[in-house]
Amino acid sequence: MSCVDLNCDLGESFGAYTMGMDAEVIPNVTSVNVACGYHAGDPLIMEKTVALAKQHGAAIGAHPGFPDLMGFGRRQMVVTPEEAGAYVKYQVGALMAFAKGHGLRLQHVKPHGALYNMAAKDEKLAEGICKAIYSIDPELIFMGLAGSVMLEAAERIGLKTASEVFADRAYNDDGSLVARSKPGAVIHDPEAAVARAVKMAKEGKVISINGKEIDIRADSICVHGDNPKAIETVIKLRNALIEQGVEVKSLR
Repeated sequence: MSCVDLNCDLGESFGAYTMGMDAEVIPNVTSVNVACGYHAGDPLIMEKTVALAKQHGAAIGAHPGFPDLMGFGRRQMVVTPEEAGAYVKYQVGALMAFAKGHGLRLQHVKPHGALYNMAAKDEKLAEGICKAIYSIDPELIFMGLAGSVMLEAAERIGLKTASEVFADRAYNDDGSLVARSKPGAVIHDPEAAVARAVKMAKEGKVISINGKEIDIRADSICVHGDNPKAIETVIKLRNALIEQGVEVKSLR
């Protein structure tokens, strides 16, 4: 039987500002990527998110980003690999404290936003991030874009890896994500997104934006839950995977 993890980026509220529907999403996913205060989140939100994940049996991962609250971590920054590694180490360490306070252990690390997209293409930046993670805990799983150089860097350094795919994003022929600025980059039809996810999980295939069937490894499917329709899609996706004989469980 094939198996797959369902992950979601959570804990992205800040102070009086609420983002996402964490309480509704967490019962329907198997892993959560928790913002660590740099692009979003704060200590109280981190505490609450970890507690919710524990309550529903979801594995916890750190979601470190650039120090850019105003830009939500989606703006590129010019940093050295060492600087990026220090940013990641700082954030992962913070979330580890909250996890330990609840008797939990972190399962994985998934970079956020611009840091994720840049590391997917920049081998040296990816190495800086992965070396920092390995120095903290070599048993942490590195989650990154399927087929990208960030996963190659993680494997060279000795980290376990998880190839992440996106049900609601279009792919180029080379397996990279279509830029959000381009038409068709985001798939809004829930049924189409679910069908794509099942195909990736069962067959290791996805149809590119140009209609080409390409190989893709799906260890974890990223789902979004920032509106009621998205919650419905998450539930449909999980049910569809199970119906198709795909076991839905966390990475570890």
